[in-house]
Amino acid sequence: MLKLNVTNETSRLRAVVLGTAKSNGPTPTVEEAYDPKSLEHIKAGTYPIEVDMVKEMEAVAAVFEKYDVKVFRPELIEDCNQIFTRDIAFVIEGKFVKANVLPDREQEFEAIEHVWSQVPKENRIKLPEHCHIEGGDVMLYNDHIFIGTYRGEDYSDFIIARTNMEAVEAIQEIFPNKMVKSFNLRKSNTNPRENALHLDCCFQPVGKGKAILHKNGFLDESEYEWLLDFFGKENVFEITKEEMYHMNSNIFSISENVVISEKNFTRLNTWLRNQGIIVEEVPYAEIAKQEGLLRCSTLPLIRD
Repeated sequence: MLKLNVTNETSRLRAVVLGTAKSNGPTPTVEEAYDPKSLEHIKAGTYPIEVDMVKEMEAVAAVFEKYDVKVFRPELIEDCNQIFTRDIAFVIEGKFVKANVLPDREQEFEAIEHVWSQVPKENRIKLPEHCHIEGGDVMLYNDHIFIGTYRGEDYSDFIIARTNMEAVEAIQEIFPNKMVKSFNLRKSNTNPRENALHLDCCFQPVGKGKAILHKNGFLDESEYEWLLDFFGKENVFEITKEEMYHMNSNIFSISENVVISEKNFTRLNTWLRNQGIIVEEVPYAEIAKQEGLLRCSTLPLIRD
């Protein structure tokens, strides 16, 4: 049995599910695109190809091996995008929560059944059907759970609105001792530079009491200001719209002192090193074309 434990984004990682880019399927059609960034690359003929993405993911697997992290991989489904394991489930404390994702992604969850079944039954949580949530919107910070959502009346018009307020309320009920705070995110079906697909596309804690933040990702300036005050302005690295587009806030922490980051994130990586953090650089620019990066393709199971 797996004894799960995750209470924040930065404690020492011991076990993780890393997605796979193998048998990723053909390039989607314009109609099949789930997000504006994939759409942009489908139209431009620059959508990533499997062999490049497999290489990128193996570079991450090698870093995990270096730091002695136990890695689980999904079972292979032919012609299916299984890169973004963060979408399909997430761990809070000792509980494994199955995300309610877009219906045609249900089989991605079935591919991690071998992990799910190792968790004691009482710690497996399936939310009611009307609660929409994806792991990219769930950010843990010890006593706090930060959740990205979209509160607009037009929620159902946005295929990129993945977490609703019903799910936020459900999480609060399951974890009554946590302070759950939701953030209203900016959504655009058509412009990737104006779209925060998940909370981790515009915010992530890193190191000791520090955070990466992008102001425009938040619809309510007061909620952005709240985060700024919470971490303290001097501890926050503000990313530009262009850096948000390239997913600079979507790096992944192995511990408070070690992060995996994309090798082209020059400004961010320099700042991280100035904070005394070891930056393990990997190539991930091809996977980033699907509006997901390192945090999106990892599902932490156990942290110290």
